[in-house]
Amino acid sequence: MRRGRGNPWFGIGLQVWSLGLEASTVMGLRALKIARGGPSARAEAERMVSEKVEAAAALQVMALTGALGATAPHASARTIAHYRRKVRANRRRLSKS
Repeated sequence: MRRGRGNPWFGIGLQVWSLGLEASTVMGLRALKIARGGPSARAEAERMVSEKVEAAAALQVMALTGALGATAPHASARTIAHYRRKVRANRRRLSKS
């Protein structure tokens, strides 16, 4: 999260919007891969579920250890950044195949 003047929630809103766009791209790419069927489709479906569980567990650890920050804007921005890294990695990986 950038430090500066003004309301931090505006920037957080833009981050959420960007995350939503990237997530919708990943959902489309995953749907295409799963629709093709076969072993890679099954592996992708399993990976999708396990990644979600791992990302949520990692975020809980961050929250319990104070890594998300002490204020609501910091915690929100770091939570969004955590999920954006995961979504971005999936978009890159799925775009190659």
